[in-house]
Amino acid sequence: MAVFLHQVGSLAFRRRWYVTLIWAAVLALTGLGALKAPAASDKGLSMPGIESQKAFDLMERSFPGAAADGATARIVFVAPPGEQITDPGNRQAVEKTMASLAGGTQVASVSDPFQSKSLSKYVRTAYATVTYEVGAKELTDASRNRLEEAVHDARDGGLTVEAGGKVLDTGGGPGGAAELIGVVLAAVVLLATFGSLAAAGLPLLTALIGVGVSLAAILALAHALDLSATTSVLAMMLGLAVGIDYALFVVSRYREERARGRTPEEAVGFAAGTAGSAVVFAGSTVVIALAGLAVVGVPMLTKMGLAAAGAVTVAVLIALTLVPALLGFWPNAVLTRRDRKGGRIGEQGTRNNWGTRWARFVLRRPLPVLLLGVTGLGALALPTMDLRLGNPGDEAKPASTTERRAYDALAEAFGPGFNGPLTIVVDARNSTGAKSAVRSVAQRIGGTKGVVAVSSPRFDATGDTAVFQAVPSTAPTDEKTKRLVASIRDDRPTIESRTGATFAVTGTTAIDIDVAEKVRSALVPYLIVVLGLAFVLLLLVFRSLLVPLKAALGYLLSVLASLGAVVLVFQQGHGADLMGVEQTGPILSLMPIFLVGIVFGLAMDYEVFLVSRMREAYVHGESPAQAVTSGFRHSARVVVAAALIMIAVFAGFIGESESMIKMIGFGLATAVLFDAFVVRMAIVPAVLALLGHKAWWLPGWLDRLLPRVDVEGQALDRRSGVGDPQSIGSTAAREVSRT
Repeated sequence: MAVFLHQVGSLAFRRRWYVTLIWAAVLALTGLGALKAPAASDKGLSMPGIESQKAFDLMERSFPGAAADGATARIVFVAPPGEQITDPGNRQAVEKTMASLAGGTQVASVSDPFQSKSLSKYVRTAYATVTYEVGAKELTDASRNRLEEAVHDARDGGLTVEAGGKVLDTGGGPGGAAELIGVVLAAVVLLATFGSLAAAGLPLLTALIGVGVSLAAILALAHALDLSATTSVLAMMLGLAVGIDYALFVVSRYREERARGRTPEEAVGFAAGTAGSAVVFAGSTVVIALAGLAVVGVPMLTKMGLAAAGAVTVAVLIALTLVPALLGFWPNAVLTRRDRKGGRIGEQGTRNNWGTRWARFVLRRPLPVLLLGVTGLGALALPTMDLRLGNPGDEAKPASTTERRAYDALAEAFGPGFNGPLTIVVDARNSTGAKSAVRSVAQRIGGTKGVVAVSSPRFDATGDTAVFQAVPSTAPTDEKTKRLVASIRDDRPTIESRTGATFAVTGTTAIDIDVAEKVRSALVPYLIVVLGLAFVLLLLVFRSLLVPLKAALGYLLSVLASLGAVVLVFQQGHGADLMGVEQTGPILSLMPIFLVGIVFGLAMDYEVFLVSRMREAYVHGESPAQAVTSGFRHSARVVVAAALIMIAVFAGFIGESESMIKMIGFGLATAVLFDAFVVRMAIVPAVLALLGHKAWWLPGWLDRLLPRVDVEGQALDRRSGVGDPQSIGSTAAREVSRT
């Protein structure tokens, strides 16, 4: 691999104009496709195979249009203290608002709260539902403005008026301040690391180009593949982070090879062959982990994973081709000013730095460092025992939003379960009397402890399938609601034997519960698969049994600790105010399994870039302790910079309003923090110091079976025939002066 990538890097260096023009054309074509492509359809979360999804599909077939994807808005009216909503003045204000909304061009229907009896017990609160003909994404600005103006006018009449529903859900997307903050912080880290504007700007430039290509491709395919706005944000989050990091590794190795005395073209070739090999391997682990999310069986999660995997693939290709090409245009610009002016190339890379000092500190105290690191991460991982999965809705939004205030007003007036009713679909085709059987089912479910009300059944055209709603006494994300759904389903055999009719529970609340349960059941198997994959891949790269085992266990520690931190903040509320989280609750169902896949790839990045330099030193004859020190001398600064960049990019997304993006941004930022600074920078050298030569042991029979993956570039060393370092340094100095 190293030889092939050396040839690719050298070719890109020589044919830099062609490579640059090709990437410019790719960016232009994907951008044009994004502009011409229709917008993505507005479809919600679905998960084939679960009961609630099957019942939802049956309801759509039996009641065409009942579960349509048209946007809805629920307008909540609250009368002033001491008044009722039916008082003449208040009623007139409500009716005026309904009449104003009914005149909208995209409005399908508007319910009258007085005719539908949508009034609270003490007649102080009422609500009306506005149904639109199109989805939330297809709503025009005129329709949204009409809704806002109607709400504002009703407030002027003295009522408290709030609005919630899909019509207000415009969806998240890239282009906010969060991304800008991440890029600025990354630029600061790069500048501090390289001491050169060109060296700092090149990884940023190539990463932005890669993100542009990836996002344009996603937007171009969004309609055909039903990709959501969340998919674009997550693809950009990962594409930006790994794009900067991969380019950073190549540029850093290029500077190192120049410091050894190589000419620009030779240095680019060696950087592509060594750091490029690590980039390919690290990027492959990320892609495999993301693509592996498809085994969970959640279409939305599969699409998110594949889109992000595509962004990572683009980042790898750019690091191997565009970065060498741009280095060809400005071969000395990425060097420090001192090197460019003083011609001191050849003197770097041999000096001790803080990386070597830290490595020696750990080598002197390996056991205390190991115990402290494992104990700290283990303590942070403990909250995962209390992990609760769910899908928070409007109740998780800030109190400053009208959706949250509408949710709270309805919960106060009608009970906490009103915001998440259960939909019961009854199939009475095998019963002797369909209508009486349905009524018996509704009566039995209505008498279940935890159900406060059931609606009148509504039959389909054939009269043998019916739908009604059951309102729980607890909130949609409450554990008691989950137990209620399980209790109703457990009672199904008894009800079916008595009535001859069967039923299924669906609705948003039931779907969220079923999705959380399916994800929970898939989490441990997926984690085992990822750990096994990590072991096999690292076994191929490092040709050792204990190094991959150590890496896999370290990854497990970092991912559990980051998940524990998410539980501490977003579920238990510790430090929630600092994160802008006003309402704690269950962790998003897809969050843990997505975190497992992403963190796996990122953890392997640091493992490969750091430990490969240690193995490179070890196979060239250094002792185990010297190899650890050499690895830190060459790689510690770059790994720390890469980690800080990723933390900056991910932490920037904590400012997003979308709760899933906020949570994933926090989880990934903490995971990188734990994995890079605790696992890779502390636990890894401590374990290697304790193991000594045993760390690199591999049985002879296994060594003969495994294919050779030359990440260290040994084949390049044999082919290059590097001569006297001083003479090479003189050649490099002449290159600097000439350019």
